[in-house]
Amino acid sequence: MSTAEETTGGEVEPWEEVTPDAARRLLVAAVEAFAERGYHATTTRDIAGRAGMSPAALYIHYKTKEELLHRISRIGHDKALDILRTAARREGTAAERLADAVSSFVRWHAGRRTTARVVQYELEALGPEARAEIVALRRQVDAEVRGIIEDGVASGEFDVLDVKGTTLAVLSLCIDVARWFTLDGPRTPEEVGALYADLVLRMVGAQ
Repeated sequence: MSTAEETTGGEVEPWEEVTPDAARRLLVAAVEAFAERGYHATTTRDIAGRAGMSPAALYIHYKTKEELLHRISRIGHDKALDILRTAARREGTAAERLADAVSSFVRWHAGRRTTARVVQYELEALGPEARAEIVALRRQVDAEVRGIIEDGVASGEFDVLDVKGTTLAVLSLCIDVARWFTLDGPRTPEEVGALYADLVLRMVGAQ
């Protein structure tokens, strides 16, 4: 199983929605190639070769290399939004919901670091229409975290003067995990998630 499919716990990436199997194999190969070489340095021949297919076979399923990146970005951002939305709408205090949101978001970025690097750092490679779609999803991601922080401020649980700036700081902290996390490091995704949840609660002055 490839690095784009497997996490530290052996969980499979949510690529099952990509059909047929050849299209899925190409998408997984693209994730690995983009993460390793960068979007612009990766050719369609590179992707097809990783998938064990001919370059011509790629165009049966994806018209362009950008279409592959767009599909990867859309699936990844949908998953990220689902993680944060689930945490934001659970029962509990603002502190409990923020800790859940941060720990879950960090675990995803660590456990699916290969995919997350592509999803989070290759946005500018997309064309205007596709980029606008992903930016809209990012605004929804921002809104979920900002909403929890606003709830905490309103209830007196958090002491935050700049909610918008703090939201950006929290999300940046979580996303950057995908850049540096490695299985050879001293902590598991779960441990990093717990650490970051504690750091963020301190950041917002949780009571």
